[in-house]
Amino acid sequence: MRLQTRKVLDRAFAGSGIMAIALMVLALVILLAPMFVRGAGAIFFTGTVEHRRIMLEKFERGDRAAVEAEDRAARTAREPVYRDLAAFEKSLAEGDAATRRKYGKPLHDLKKAIHTLLGPAPDEVRPMLMRDQYGQARWDRAQVKLAQVLYREDWDYSDPTRAGIKRLKPRAADFVGTPIEGLFSYVERNLDKMLLPRRTVYWQFLTDDSYDSHFFGGIWPELLGTFYLTVGALLFAVPMGLIAAIYLTEYAPDNRWTRLLRTCISTLAGVPSIVFGLFGLAFFINTIHVSESKSVLAGSMTLALMVLPTVIRAAEEAIRAVPATFKEAALSLGAGRWHAVRSVILPAALPGILTGIVISMGRAAGETAPIIFTAAVSVGKPLALWQTLTQATPALSWNIFNLATEHEAVDEIRHVQYGMVLVLVSLVLILNLAAIVLRARIARRMRA
Repeated sequence: MRLQTRKVLDRAFAGSGIMAIALMVLALVILLAPMFVRGAGAIFFTGTVEHRRIMLEKFERGDRAAVEAEDRAARTAREPVYRDLAAFEKSLAEGDAATRRKYGKPLHDLKKAIHTLLGPAPDEVRPMLMRDQYGQARWDRAQVKLAQVLYREDWDYSDPTRAGIKRLKPRAADFVGTPIEGLFSYVERNLDKMLLPRRTVYWQFLTDDSYDSHFFGGIWPELLGTFYLTVGALLFAVPMGLIAAIYLTEYAPDNRWTRLLRTCISTLAGVPSIVFGLFGLAFFINTIHVSESKSVLAGSMTLALMVLPTVIRAAEEAIRAVPATFKEAALSLGAGRWHAVRSVILPAALPGILTGIVISMGRAAGETAPIIFTAAVSVGKPLALWQTLTQATPALSWNIFNLATEHEAVDEIRHVQYGMVLVLVSLVLILNLAAIVLRARIARRMRA
């Protein structure tokens, strides 16, 4: 091959590699940027006086005098709304049946929308659910609820050839000529006075318990549960994986059974994760009864089986990458086989082994299917260490799926879902970055 042709091909290959890397980086940015932006909204947002009340009353956090002064100012701004609604409701009760039929349902829907936006009136009985005891704690959600106060949904079926079309109609049109006709413009003009929005940094989202099915509070139970499951999986997988890798590389004869065993390990790495979850339920819980029902212990053992092939193959390849002269030198000095493995080969293979372990941690932290049947619950309190042997736990991966698909008010807690996604993605990225840095530092130290 001519030198000029070789240079052209080298440049083409280099350009293709750079292009592939650039496209991969662009894809990651497109995929991760919305997660980081919307996930950050769980911590950085515009909070209302209702958020500050919740922080004071449920978490005893904040300046009591300042919050109570803001609450009084907000209640003063809201008082005309509650007063006019109560007066109109009383006049309806005293009026004729036709008037009650005309305004009864529209008034009921309006009161419900007002209570969702601003919370119950001061003289009302305190509702049971925490979400009904307060108005909107976030300014972005308050804007959505304001639209529901000002407008109602109506369906247009006038065209018989098409399905019904949803249209928004002003609620004020339902109350023309009534004493509360001007209430809608008052709420729209004075919403900021009634809710007192302020920029908020809520770092405690990572450390607070959740309240009322994640309507309020943070994700500490899910974060702690993920930590328990990940560390527990490694406690089982790493010793077994290292022992298996050492046996396969240093002790096992090269015969058909060893080759079959390696094939089985490689096959096990490709088994769908849901199969591991079903196996964990059938074997660990229903057969050997490591716990009576779901528990962190059962989930950790299931995750350990799932990441075990990765640990074995990473450790095996790392050990095989150690130059044979290392082992030969140790044996020639009189060291036994196990002593040579322990004192020479394993330290030399440590960067590759640790890389496989950390990558396995990232996979264990992000898996959902293996813990559905063995360890995960939708809501729960943080577990003490000894409770992990018998009790289930919330976990980031499972709760992201659960909140996005099964929560009764999925649109109300989008910020919690994206906050969990941000934390989980950041956790996996940090673990992978730690693997790269750790491997580089250990390799540099060994070369020195």
